[in-house]
Amino acid sequence: MLHTTGPLLSVDLDGSTTTKTDIEDVSRRYIGGRGLGTKLAHDRIPFDADPLGPENRVLFTTGPMQTSTMSFTGRTNCTAVSPLTDGLLSSNAGGFLSRNFADTGYGAIEFAGAAEELTIVHVTDEGVEFETVPGLEGATVPETAAYLESEHGIESDRTAIVGPAGENKVRFASIMTTEERAFGRGGLGAVLGSKHLKALTVGGDSPPPVDVPATQAEIHREAATDDHVMKRQGTVSVLSLANEMDGLPSYYFSERSFEGADGIDGDAVEAKKYKKGTCSACAFACKLPTRDAVRGVETEGPEFEVAMAFGSNSGVDDIVDVMISNELCDRYGLDAISAGNTVAAYLESEDSFGDTELIHGLVEKIARRKGVGDTLAEGIDRVHGTLGVDNWTVKGLDFAAHEGRLLHGQALSYAVSNRGADHMYATFYSVEYPLVDPDAAMDPTGMDGKAERLVERENLMALNDSGIVCKFSRDYMTPERYEALFGAEFADLLAVGARTVTLERHFNNQRGFDRADDTLPYEIPDFERGLEAYYDARGWVDGVVPEDALPEDAVDPSN
Repeated sequence: MLHTTGPLLSVDLDGSTTTKTDIEDVSRRYIGGRGLGTKLAHDRIPFDADPLGPENRVLFTTGPMQTSTMSFTGRTNCTAVSPLTDGLLSSNAGGFLSRNFADTGYGAIEFAGAAEELTIVHVTDEGVEFETVPGLEGATVPETAAYLESEHGIESDRTAIVGPAGENKVRFASIMTTEERAFGRGGLGAVLGSKHLKALTVGGDSPPPVDVPATQAEIHREAATDDHVMKRQGTVSVLSLANEMDGLPSYYFSERSFEGADGIDGDAVEAKKYKKGTCSACAFACKLPTRDAVRGVETEGPEFEVAMAFGSNSGVDDIVDVMISNELCDRYGLDAISAGNTVAAYLESEDSFGDTELIHGLVEKIARRKGVGDTLAEGIDRVHGTLGVDNWTVKGLDFAAHEGRLLHGQALSYAVSNRGADHMYATFYSVEYPLVDPDAAMDPTGMDGKAERLVERENLMALNDSGIVCKFSRDYMTPERYEALFGAEFADLLAVGARTVTLERHFNNQRGFDRADDTLPYEIPDFERGLEAYYDARGWVDGVVPEDALPEDAVDPSN
């Protein structure tokens, strides 16, 4: 089975020391990316670790496909205990970091402990350097990127940076790479901030060799020549469809359609797009470099989730205002989905929907933890009572744009996801709109057959995250192509995904998660039946992984 090669580099920030560990056996069994990060985290992070304490560890991992030339492989994974959800969580970012990461020759890089001063760690195939940078305290992502380029000649595509939000331990702070791509969900930027790690830089000339069959060229050619709407409008292309189906969260989830949707939809974004945008080696080019000369804003996006969070959910119908919000989140290092939804919760409490001056001011206040921003920086789950609004989260993570009250399988996915209300954990929405071929689609309502299908999709998405293969490759990847690329039976590849999901769940079980956390803030017909069917399909009992369902190589790090 094709898998990541190279040792684990462990960086002890307490003493500015490093060690290398052979992880070949783990890589072979978990491929790389999320699977590898999850297994290492499960074995090495104490079950009772404080997410913002030195005992938490942050693992950056890449996959074997990141040394190929295939489209859909420009992504990198990051895993740690989340300060937002309090559970084990992986996030991945696109851009150009992945191949520079692979060039170091390491299969994984781990950060433990906490530095005494604000620090940048430079990792190359020749060694590791620690640079204390107290002068960068409070610096934005672009300011930090500019420092690295001017002082070291390191371009932003070799960097993973936290902005002021990460330094201030905002629970939904992101880690930014290539300035505008984010390890977004779950607040992993706050974990780096708690370790006083301002940035990681990577580079070298030691990429591991990879033997990938001609299938990669076929996929690359199809990605380049296909006339796909996402090449023009990205994920926001689905916003109008969602609105027409009464499935666009609006006004802090109190409504499901938005009268100003045409001001923030795919056509509105496409009108502001000024060039193509892509990730490393990818011919699909679905990214959205946008700008508005009149108001002086230039950013990348917004994608559908941000157009919902800072658009319809905040009562804003002008795409340029959403672009400004998006750019501010990138600048300060915030997950734009959680930032927008948290701002929307505050707007609800103040009856101030549509107040864009207030919205843009709140983004910086959250990142700097100034005034009310200090409260909002804790996230909806922790502050909804103070605000007097409903708690629109699952396991502490606020909802993505795909409306579970319309798409019932997606609702079940939100409830059981180990990450919380994250749409990418199973991408079940794609079979319910549907965005797939009719023979693969399902009726959006009801639970019939959905639990079993959800398990399959969770396993497949975990496989993709381990590969690492972008989830937008769904129109180009088939079981036969997975087998050709990874050199294993498709069932064995899905088993890697199943092991990954199981280890995530087991880790979270040890932190107290169970059936009570697999819930929703709204009712769905037959939800309990679907939930029980999901547990049956997984072999779990009331949301808990029994000992006999654990992978045989599971290790208990709690001592």
